[in-house]
Amino acid sequence: MSHKIAFIGFGGVGQGLMNILINKGKQLNEGLGLDIEVVSISDMKKGAIHHPNGLDLAKIASIMDNSGQLEDYPDTEGLIKGWDSLTTIEKSNADTIVEITYTDVQTGQPAIDHCKAAFENGKNVVMSNKGPVAIAHDELSELAKEKGVHWGFEGTVMSGTPALRMPLVSLTGNEIQEIRGILNGTTNYILTQMEAGKTYEDALKQAQELGYAEADPTSDVEGYDALYKVVILANVIMDIPLTKEDVICEGISSLTIDDIEQAKQENKRWKMLGRITKQDDQVYASVKPETVDMTDPLAGVQGAINAITYECDLSGPITLMGAGAGIIETGYSLLIDLINIERNVIQ
Repeated sequence: MSHKIAFIGFGGVGQGLMNILINKGKQLNEGLGLDIEVVSISDMKKGAIHHPNGLDLAKIASIMDNSGQLEDYPDTEGLIKGWDSLTTIEKSNADTIVEITYTDVQTGQPAIDHCKAAFENGKNVVMSNKGPVAIAHDELSELAKEKGVHWGFEGTVMSGTPALRMPLVSLTGNEIQEIRGILNGTTNYILTQMEAGKTYEDALKQAQELGYAEADPTSDVEGYDALYKVVILANVIMDIPLTKEDVICEGISSLTIDDIEQAKQENKRWKMLGRITKQDDQVYASVKPETVDMTDPLAGVQGAINAITYECDLSGPITLMGAGAGIIETGYSLLIDLINIERNVIQ
């Protein structure tokens, strides 16, 4: 029996998952018994199509390479065009909503409303949007549980690197007393370039030219992107009801070459770290530049790579390193969640 999905939002990440399904669909079916069928796509700019018996992904990929408009999908019996996102969620015969809209991280909208609508209609949700998980984790988790559906969001912290699934599954039984990590590849790239001798301004410009940093880099360089990831890690992994207001947040824009050189002389290296520390009943959470000893595993993480260390009472420190962004990588994070829904494994 196929697992029917509906895309709400169809930008790079959605198309990344589509290409994974095109290229690896047969392997996923034969190896895992996973038969994913796309029945709906709704996107504010690209249009919307639905067919209860499934859409032809090869045709959609061709359309995306040409006009980019779903209205160009050939008319067939049973095809519906023009549904908005909420109509798609409510009327589609999808089992799972793949929610990847552009979402305001400050409010979590429209993704929060999409999640609520999906849960109320008995549909699972998988997503890579940070906002809903950071802002409304408890509310949405309770609603999903009440409605007997799954909510997957592996890609919200480190894209396709399993920063949530790994500790929840493989480190179970440990008490995780501290989490600290390099949770933003843009800032890590800038700091790596500054250590090689570039000024902050030149390193940022290069990061923008390579596509690591946005034209407006504020969310990355001032720590806001990492802040939301810290909130997610606290709530999901450490079961600490942290809010974004609880996190001390400082950016890297004030760091100078002199700061970098001073750290080198002390056999240390600057890293932008997200950190949650639990001691007895006290919790400390921050996102800020810190110096780390060269012997620390995080010190060796260079370029746009992310890494995270879980301080565990039984296994000791465990460090996970991998890509924290990317179209295919984030598309893969959605696939992780879809596979685990099929396995009936809740986040």
